[in-house]
Amino acid sequence: MWLFVRTFALVLAIVVQNALAQCDGSSPYRTFDGTCNNLQNPSWGSANTPYGRLLAAEYGDGVYAPRRSRSGAELPSARLLSLTMFNEQNILDPRTTLVNMQFGQLVAHDMGLRAESSDPVACCQNGRVVMNPGRRCFPIPVQPNDPVLSAGQIQCLDLVRTLNTCDVNPANCGSGRQAQQLNAATSFLDLSVVYGNSVQKNAPLRAFVGGRMKVDSRNGTDWPPRHPQSNSACTLRSSTDTCYLTGDERSNITPELTILQIAFLREHNRIAQQLCKARPLWNDEKVFQEARRINIAQYQHIVYYEWLPYFLGLDQMSQRRMLVRTRDYVNDYSSSVNPTVLNAHANGAFRYFHSSILGSLSLHQESRAYAGAININDHMFNPTVLERNDGYRMLTRGMTTQPMGRNDLSFDPEIRHFLFRMSGRFGTDLKALDIQRSRDHGIAGFNAFRQYCGLGRATRWEDFLELRGPRVGIILISLLRDFQLLSSLYRTVDDVDLTVAEFFERHLPGTQVGPTYHCILMEQFLRSRRGDRFFYENGNTPGAFTPPQLNEIRKASMARILCDNTPGVMQMQPRAFQQISDVNPLVPCTTLPALEPRLW
Repeated sequence: MWLFVRTFALVLAIVVQNALAQCDGSSPYRTFDGTCNNLQNPSWGSANTPYGRLLAAEYGDGVYAPRRSRSGAELPSARLLSLTMFNEQNILDPRTTLVNMQFGQLVAHDMGLRAESSDPVACCQNGRVVMNPGRRCFPIPVQPNDPVLSAGQIQCLDLVRTLNTCDVNPANCGSGRQAQQLNAATSFLDLSVVYGNSVQKNAPLRAFVGGRMKVDSRNGTDWPPRHPQSNSACTLRSSTDTCYLTGDERSNITPELTILQIAFLREHNRIAQQLCKARPLWNDEKVFQEARRINIAQYQHIVYYEWLPYFLGLDQMSQRRMLVRTRDYVNDYSSSVNPTVLNAHANGAFRYFHSSILGSLSLHQESRAYAGAININDHMFNPTVLERNDGYRMLTRGMTTQPMGRNDLSFDPEIRHFLFRMSGRFGTDLKALDIQRSRDHGIAGFNAFRQYCGLGRATRWEDFLELRGPRVGIILISLLRDFQLLSSLYRTVDDVDLTVAEFFERHLPGTQVGPTYHCILMEQFLRSRRGDRFFYENGNTPGAFTPPQLNEIRKASMARILCDNTPGVMQMQPRAFQQISDVNPLVPCTTLPALEPRLW
């Protein structure tokens, strides 16, 4: 491991040094690793750099050890909190489709990838803590009376701590300097999940002909190339099973995540083909970079103008000028804004949306008639279902028809007890992992973030009760019981983890989050926009889109991306993130607005 971390430190130093020396401010294209986006601070937002902080880390020893109670004691088991404070009602959101949730996972992966050592670290094997665990082991204790996992005599859930600056070089944490976790992805919304986070990762993905990305053609359909280490990258059941090579190592986790990866890969090649026809004298590199730039711009437009408003609120985003209705440039880039992904966002607030994951994925025919379902855990790290029995088309229709889970306190049992079970009887608990990961990263508590966001700091348990708003009768009695239970788990109000904030706060009107999460998410997506020199609405960069080109980009929609890149899907509702309805009916794909490549 130490050979790896020393190498990692050397690579990181070289990346920053080279960025400082080699930034070309006249280049119209972003780098793969995110360096040189900010010409004054070339490493801001680049891959393999630390996550950002809104508040100083709260470590048990002030420097490195996972967060503890203010009393010095251990915090309550993350699994116990998951079981006690959250439920399995599995209520559906009647307004949205499952692709809404799935697109959010793609965005999360695009912005963050926790760095890990290349050496395997054993912490909890077969439900037992290993002998002499390493210092990066941080397993989650499971109580002997656990209502589900006790049947398998499971005593712990595995968790290895994220690689941080102290692991890379202990000298980084001398003189009381705190450990900072490393983000192996770029912080930008740049489709690095498709293109990779470095030149070295991008090269095996490219065809180097006609500006295209590499694909394998089977039965008249293009698929990502086969992963060269399929047996380790995926969970294969036979030699004919599928495992794809993409720009992100997590692309094979679930079939519907893989669909979105493939959709944007195919979109790149579709754009490249159109550019080759419109500009026959352009060479491979020119076509590739222009297709990549257009693909990223469409994706950014979908993120800000189609996807985020449902979660953060159209009015709130407009007031902060995250949305600007214009046919001109917006030009809100500022070199003083650091776009680095915040720890409290990637490993805290953004994880709230895990409650919308469903364990059963619906299959639908072209008429949108229900045709069955698959279990999400049966296909983890094995996307073979996409290439068999019309799976790709039926799941694409399914995730644009099936409602997603509501953003609330309920979690599907498949991700609460059986996640990543593979061939086993039991798996892990995603909510417990989220809580434990926030402690690993030393993310400050809920109360500290309340104060940071100007929302007031609780000094007693009753203050938390008031956050739920006025209640009477049976509901009030139920809430009082909840908070009595909470106070029996946590020793002080300052101990409460940020990652259980949804237990306390009601959604702000017109949004899908409470005020504390909303504060953090708004801050992040403001930075992601204003701190990106290449953001598609910025006209002050070399090679910026012309106003006519920019307004072609603004035609982009999730519906059109899926239509253009899913052979056999002939109709789609215009707002794919929302349910099919009288005001959002199925229409022929050919009637949806589409980009005109001749403007390039």
